[in-house]
Amino acid sequence: MQRNSLSRRTALSLTAGAVLAGIGATTASSETDEGVSRESFELLEGTAHETTVHVTTAQADGPTVVVVGGVHGNEVAGYVAADEIADWTIDAGTLVTVPEANAVAVDRGTRTGEEGIDLNRQFHEGTEPETELARALWDVIAESDPDVVLDLHESTGIYAGDPVDGVGQAIFHSDGDATSAEAADAADYVTQNHVDDPDLAFQTGRFSGPNNDPQGLLVHKAARDLDADAYLVETLSTDIDLEARVRWHSVIAERLVEDELFPEEVPDNGHVPDDPAEEPADDADGESPDEADDSDETIEEQPDDETPDEADDAPDDETDTPDRDSLTATITTDPSDADELSLESGQTIVLDGSHSCVPDGEIACYEWDVGNDGCFDATGETLEVTISANGDHSVVLRVTDDTGATATEEITLSAS
Repeated sequence: MQRNSLSRRTALSLTAGAVLAGIGATTASSETDEGVSRESFELLEGTAHETTVHVTTAQADGPTVVVVGGVHGNEVAGYVAADEIADWTIDAGTLVTVPEANAVAVDRGTRTGEEGIDLNRQFHEGTEPETELARALWDVIAESDPDVVLDLHESTGIYAGDPVDGVGQAIFHSDGDATSAEAADAADYVTQNHVDDPDLAFQTGRFSGPNNDPQGLLVHKAARDLDADAYLVETLSTDIDLEARVRWHSVIAERLVEDELFPEEVPDNGHVPDDPAEEPADDADGESPDEADDSDETIEEQPDDETPDEADDAPDDETDTPDRDSLTATITTDPSDADELSLESGQTIVLDGSHSCVPDGEIACYEWDVGNDGCFDATGETLEVTISANGDHSVVLRVTDDTGATATEEITLSAS
């Protein structure tokens, strides 16, 4: 699918040196491979947030594409796919890849780093990002002057027009007929060629408006401050092999940037289906079934990136994991059996997940969702909860074992 307008960078090739000069870093490595130049450098070198940026430049001039993964550390398929994408051999333009944007969160296997700050809420439009890591990441993107930006994520729920239920199996895009058509084409292509279960068909949706929540998303800022075509790709992280989720991310990314990076030939990055389905026809509006609600989504539903879903962070590598039934999440309380008591407003309850267990393994992560809103924003074996008002208050514990399998337990605390 050819875009209707010429890129602003068709006559300018970017190198890592240009980015480095803009952000004050130094090149770590450089090589020429299969007709392309490959360079890399360390962002925030010497700090806990140190991470690698890869810049691949083709001999032929063309647009610049930025691909980011690992903004949330428990969304494994996104950063694994981004790491693979960094090795693509492109035919034109420049590919800038940041596979593990939030290295601390990736190392911990959690949505956020140690401070509990959600990196994907730090990129408010028209202002400087709010944390050192967010500023450094934004500097790389802005200095790249991208035509296209992709941010790869995962969700524990499937998108069905309402982000409250999850945003998995969806491609969200910036405003414009061209991006809408590109997203619809990519969703149709990956579904027809790489998705066996019709319940896992990919949908599309527009970004939420600048005055709607959630705010501070990386792709929103890229679209509105840099005028880039921006996409947020979400796969379902639960009960699906990591290999399949990574393949979906890679195929979608490849399809979305085919015109920019592979203008002359069909890309050969190992994702051609054995028995490809017939290419979807180009519609005038390029809308997939989901985009039917697209127009409505602009109102608010536009899940941007992750709203509730991402809260459902994806655990680690799920390939060859044991049966999830072998892992058990258990919540005990102090006072005992607090879920059976009539509590008072202002009373504090200690929730303890340390009795959760997994045979022949160990639990790597304890995460808590207070209010059962899909956001696991507290970590640790124990959690103190203070009842702030009368009524029922749900808390969900999610445990992840050392293979990436997860289990959850929910408790309801009632005050009157």
